[in-house]
Amino acid sequence: MTRRAPRSGRLSLRGRLLALTLALLVAALLASTGLAIDQLRRTLVQQLDARVHRAALVTQHLTGPRDPAGDNRPQLQDALDPDGVRDLYAARLDADGRIESVIRPATGAPPALPRLDAAQVSQRAANPFTLGSTSGGGQWRAVALPRGAGSVVTAGSLDEVDEAMHRLTGRALLIDAAVLGIMGVAGWFAVRAGLRPLRRVETTAAAIAAGDLTSRVPALAAPRTELGSLSASLNTMLDRIEAGDTARAEVEQSMRRFIADASHELRTPLAGIKGFTELYRMGGISATSDVDAAMGRMEREAGRLVDLVEELLLLARLDERGAAAASTLHRTPMDLRTLAADALRDLTALDPTRHVTLTGPGGGDPRGAPVEGDEAKLRQVTSNLVGNVIAHTPAGTPVRIGVGTAGGLAVLELSDQGPGMTAEQATRAFDRFYRADTARGRTPSGGAGLGLSIVHSLVTIHEGHVEIDTAPGQGATVRVTLPRYVDAAGT
Repeated sequence: MTRRAPRSGRLSLRGRLLALTLALLVAALLASTGLAIDQLRRTLVQQLDARVHRAALVTQHLTGPRDPAGDNRPQLQDALDPDGVRDLYAARLDADGRIESVIRPATGAPPALPRLDAAQVSQRAANPFTLGSTSGGGQWRAVALPRGAGSVVTAGSLDEVDEAMHRLTGRALLIDAAVLGIMGVAGWFAVRAGLRPLRRVETTAAAIAAGDLTSRVPALAAPRTELGSLSASLNTMLDRIEAGDTARAEVEQSMRRFIADASHELRTPLAGIKGFTELYRMGGISATSDVDAAMGRMEREAGRLVDLVEELLLLARLDERGAAAASTLHRTPMDLRTLAADALRDLTALDPTRHVTLTGPGGGDPRGAPVEGDEAKLRQVTSNLVGNVIAHTPAGTPVRIGVGTAGGLAVLELSDQGPGMTAEQATRAFDRFYRADTARGRTPSGGAGLGLSIVHSLVTIHEGHVEIDTAPGQGATVRVTLPRYVDAAGT
């Protein structure tokens, strides 16, 4: 069942902002207009109350105990014609609140007077009060004042005030409508201009969705504003996406190269073994000496396969465990001088023509280099470094083995005077299956290009660092640095 989008989602952001702004404007206009009209009506009613009260005072003083229908009647009529009251009613009441006489009649329906005896008049204390009309339509504002045993009451019609309020309300609503229309048009252009930077963000997002990860949101506002912060956050996110995409592409390319190199390294010895077996099956190897030579060659190729597979398995285990690989180490206090001495003996045994010296880091006398590590793994490090020197330098090339401490770290380095490497080759020396020579073929002393990769991984899980200092024609120095071990005595 398809869910229908909410109605608010059918409007664009511009439409919702404009609608919200206009709604707030309507509420503000109606509230301000209502308050203004209410205050004006209160003012007009207060003015009417004041006039009605003055008329009541005049009626109270001009009305004597004698019959007002005599010579004083015209004078009373003139006195009860206050300015600003279109319809004024005045009457004289007895002590019981009954009308004795109407001094000034209303032009229309008179007010419906309540019982205004002496007690009621005294209780009202000359305060104005509202009365209805005898016909049921219209209202009056009245004031009652005592007069002798009775009282007088005057009332002014609110019809004129109500008519004025109706006219004012109509005009105010027309003005509000005009203001609302003008503000709506102005708000439409203002919202459109205000959202223009977001359209640029939308354009950038569309370009990125199309595959252009180099696009960035321009600086649309000050960094501390909402829009500036949004632009900065988006650009940071895009930088990470681009970096992640680049890293993913590099990993994919590295993986393809790794698979291709591993396939080649495995195929070469397998092809040799397969070739000898086929030759034997076809009868090409019949003599005992030829069979022995073929079996020896096949044994060497099989040994090469075993070594390659073991190296790949070791790298796979290190990659799979990552940081957890360090917890599998059997750490014990040891001195790198032992490994350096063994490396010297291995180099001398593998190539007696080499001149191998044991020094400190960079020269001088060898010194102690205490570390806490897995001796078997660190021996594999030195073994691979020795194999790397044998494989990539001519026979008889002098080698220096340096061991000691520097900068609070334990250092072990192998320095040869071989052909060296370029800067680009040095940066890739720890890549798997990378070889400085681009030839695919392998000499008997050559490796698969995994030795330095294994060295890097093993040193890394020991929380150490390995680097190459080299230049074409100036040899190469592979330097391993590990945290220096300090025992409880501080030595």
